[in-house]
Amino acid sequence: MGAETDRPTGPPSPPSRPSPRGAQGATGPGEGVERLTALSDGVFAIAMTLLALDIRVPPGLDDGEFHEALWEALPNVGAYALSFTVIAQFWRNHRLILGGGSFAANGHVVRWTLLGLALVALLPFPTSLLAEYDDQAVAVAVYGGCVAAINAAHLFLLLTTNRLRPPPRDRLVARARRLDAADLGVVVVVFGASTPLAALSPALAMWSWLTLVPLKTVIGRRQRRLLEQGAYDTV
Repeated sequence: MGAETDRPTGPPSPPSRPSPRGAQGATGPGEGVERLTALSDGVFAIAMTLLALDIRVPPGLDDGEFHEALWEALPNVGAYALSFTVIAQFWRNHRLILGGGSFAANGHVVRWTLLGLALVALLPFPTSLLAEYDDQAVAVAVYGGCVAAINAAHLFLLLTTNRLRPPPRDRLVARARRLDAADLGVVVVVFGASTPLAALSPALAMWSWLTLVPLKTVIGRRQRRLLEQGAYDTV
């Protein structure tokens, strides 16, 4: 009888398995962010490299043809410098947005990050259009729209991560977060407005991008003051 009572009365229980992470991503603070950052670094590096592929001079030219080809390559160099600066700023903003490790990369963070990376990877194409057809409204509009869309994706990513972070500890931190959003927002407005403006004048649309210089200078000075006051947890 004793042996019978020790016998299991039903099928053995299956071994316990760790609970899978859902579609919403990681659950602990900082989980998933490092992978997104590593992926982003790779995409930004590839996009920066692709920008330089259109800068070339054909071989086998004589002296006159060489100088002519060199002169014709200048628009490609200018477009490369512009887009490299744009992508470098995107990369810096992206690392600042995902920095800190005080939140988990949920589904919304992943989606906005991937959308931004897809647009960054596409940027070499409108850069090539701008270099070759800067007098065409469509080329200028496509470039302006792409830059505006990338900044919009980063803006929504910033707003999403801010909701996941701990609430601001004081007014300085809250003001710093608003300035960060404004820094991205002005780029969305300026480049977005240049898209329909290109239909009237492609040159005027490109000149309008220079309005970002004073706007971002003012925002940058305020951000530096807040940084000195300890409003930013990370640089």
